[in-house]
Amino acid sequence: MKDPSLRRSLALFRGFLREPSDPRGFYELLARDAADQVERYEPLAGRVVVDVGGGGGHFTEEFRRRGAQGFLFEPEPRELTAARRRPPEGAVVADGYLLPLADGTADICFCSNVLEHVADPRTFLSELIRVTRPGGLIYVSFTNWLSPWGGHEWAPWHYLGAERARRRYERRTGRPAKHVLGENLFPVHVGATLRQVRARDDVTVVSARARYWPFLPGLVTRVPLLREFATWNLLLILRRCP
Repeated sequence: MKDPSLRRSLALFRGFLREPSDPRGFYELLARDAADQVERYEPLAGRVVVDVGGGGGHFTEEFRRRGAQGFLFEPEPRELTAARRRPPEGAVVADGYLLPLADGTADICFCSNVLEHVADPRTFLSELIRVTRPGGLIYVSFTNWLSPWGGHEWAPWHYLGAERARRRYERRTGRPAKHVLGENLFPVHVGATLRQVRARDDVTVVSARARYWPFLPGLVTRVPLLREFATWNLLLILRRCP
């Protein structure tokens, strides 16, 4: 799918709506789209790609299909088997704060929709940068807290308070919510994250854009306040400095 395009955005949105009934189909679609995005900046063939927090391994498998040496590091063993019978081949259970990799191992470090699930995003980003070689690419995307999906399964009621939104979800569905604010979901913001990465001297910001927008994806992230609500999902493309 061409990126950006209205057709692409609609296809992703339809896949998102089908995610509860067809999670594998949605994540395979998302993986193909993410690989297309990476290849706009760096070819995948022959590259070492480290997928941090990649869950069931759909991203890693897509990278391998495109000729990369893909390696998956996931902290939650349950996530490795959530959508399949066995973990992806070669998957490693590892904490993203302390990856079992030497400095500069990866040509591309990939991290999709993880940053909002870590308590210390600054340290987490530092680890992604550490394992990327000088000149290498870092792909980071996350759902910002004030976006319509910021509360995840209990969105958009998080605008009225996280605890209230979580209780409402549990009353309505009769099952416990997967996410609890302050435990496995944290309020990460677009402006603060952009200031953090731009202040670093070990990376340059190649692109900061709304991941799913069909038009002018870079413009919305430049408007303070509006970007916190309208970005929905921030995509950062960083280049490790020599």
